[in-house]
Amino acid sequence: MVTVAAVVVLLVAAIAFANRGSGGGGTNDGPAEGRRTGQADPTAPTGVEPVTGKNAGIASGFARTEQGAQSAAANYAVALGSDGMFRTEDRHRIVDAVYTPDAADKLKKPQDRAYSADFLASLGLDENGAPPEDKTFVSRAIPIGTKVESFAKDTAKVSVWYTALIGMAGTGSTDPVRSAWKTWTFDLAWTNSDWKIVRDGQRDGPAPVQGDVPAAGAKEITEAVEGYGGFTYAR
Repeated sequence: MVTVAAVVVLLVAAIAFANRGSGGGGTNDGPAEGRRTGQADPTAPTGVEPVTGKNAGIASGFARTEQGAQSAAANYAVALGSDGMFRTEDRHRIVDAVYTPDAADKLKKPQDRAYSADFLASLGLDENGAPPEDKTFVSRAIPIGTKVESFAKDTAKVSVWYTALIGMAGTGSTDPVRSAWKTWTFDLAWTNSDWKIVRDGQRDGPAPVQGDVPAAGAKEITEAVEGYGGFTYAR
C-alpha cells in the first residue's frame, strides 16, 4: 500500500491530496481477458450511460468494461482530491466508497495519523479540517484524460492524468491557491458489482509550459471556487 507519506510529498509539490492504496483511454467494448494497451482513446462521449447511481455522493455502478474502469478511476481521483479528505468523517466515507473493504480498513488509521492537527494547521485548517471564517480552503483534482494500462474481467489498471488546485483563498492568505500536474494510477478490482481501488500511486507530471494568464486575486479565486461546482467525470 502507498504510505501516508504521500500526503506530505504532494503538499511539498504545492498540493496535498490524499492517496493511499496503485492502478487509462479505453473502449466501449466488453471485458477483454488479459488485455494490455498503451494506447489511449480520445476522451469523448461514447453514448453509453457511464454510471447508474451514487454511493456516499460519489458516482457508482460502473460498467464492467474498460470504459467503466476509466470512469471509476476518474471519479475516484476527484473524490480523493477533494477537501472532504481533510475532515475525518468525510474522509472515512470517501475511503469506504472507493476502496475495497480490505483496503479501506487498512487505510483509515494511517490516514487519521497523517491528517494530524499539526498537519491541518500547516494548511491553515483547524483540528476538524475547517478553514477560518473569512477564508475558503481549496482542494480539487480535475482529470484531463485516462489511459488503460491493463484490463481483465475482474481487474484493471487505469492511469488518470490530472491537474489540481490546493491552497487557502481569501484576503491575507499566506498560502494562496496553486496548481500542480500529476498522474494517478489505480489498481482496480471488480468488487460487489463495481470497480473498487485495491492500491494506488502518484507521480509528478506531465506538466505543460505555464501560460501567460495573470494570477487572479484572492476575491476572484474565492468567488470562482464557490460559484463553480465540481464535475462527475465519466466517458
